[in-house]
Amino acid sequence: MDEDQIEHFRRQLLQQQQDLLGLQETAAEAAGTVELDQTSVGRLSRMDALQGQAMSQERGRRRQIELQKIAVALRRIEAGDYGYCVRCEEEIAIKRLEFDAATPLCINCASNSDETGR
Repeated sequence: MDEDQIEHFRRQLLQQQQDLLGLQETAAEAAGTVELDQTSVGRLSRMDALQGQAMSQERGRRRQIELQKIAVALRRIEAGDYGYCVRCEEEIAIKRLEFDAATPLCINCASNSDETGR
């Protein structure tokens, strides 16, 4: 992979990171405490609010995981290891990186991980 391609993926990762951080800020309110006062909210409305809160918290957890993957990928760029599978050390296909620039595994190792549950 040449320097231009690496720079392309670095910019892509930084943009994804900024987008996720922006979403994280706006979603903080939805994941907050749900008011359980029956005088102001009916039972079904409270259940809807609790379900919405749980879904928002799960989205936040997934954003955190994605942010961690992006941070690791950016560190790999700085270390000169980006674009190589962390398991077998083979080069990761450009098309795979275009799909997910933060992926640490080549398609073969990722497929084997899915089969073994790791």
